[in-house]
Amino acid sequence: MESDLKKSSAFTINMIQTRSMLKVADNSGAKLVQCIRVLVGSKRRYARIGDIIVVTVKVAEPRKGVKKHEVVKAVLVRQRQPLRRKDGSYIRFDDNAVVILGSEKEPKGGRIFGPIAKEIKEKGFDTIASMAQDLI
Repeated sequence: MESDLKKSSAFTINMIQTRSMLKVADNSGAKLVQCIRVLVGSKRRYARIGDIIVVTVKVAEPRKGVKKHEVVKAVLVRQRQPLRRKDGSYIRFDDNAVVILGSEKEPKGGRIFGPIAKEIKEKGFDTIASMAQDLI
């Protein structure tokens, strides 16, 4: 099964690392952010779903809570890289997306757009999981 994914011509590996550009899946005001640090371990290079990363805002809507060039923390909620679950199935999204965090594991925005992986709820982000439209 795994070799079928690697043989596909449309399969590309998109890992979230420093300088990765990500979409924002909430209404905090930011539209596009760039990862500047993965906050999981001292030597960890790539982020996965549910990891907290430090991002800088590259594109933002005017008159909203988050401004351009602001440095904030965010949690990764969607990734293009296939994620293997405990039951052996794989899940993959169409884009890489984050939710901007305010205080401890609480989102800055009031709405979450698009589907969210259920691993977010398992990692302790219950508020984000409850606000999501789809929990896959």
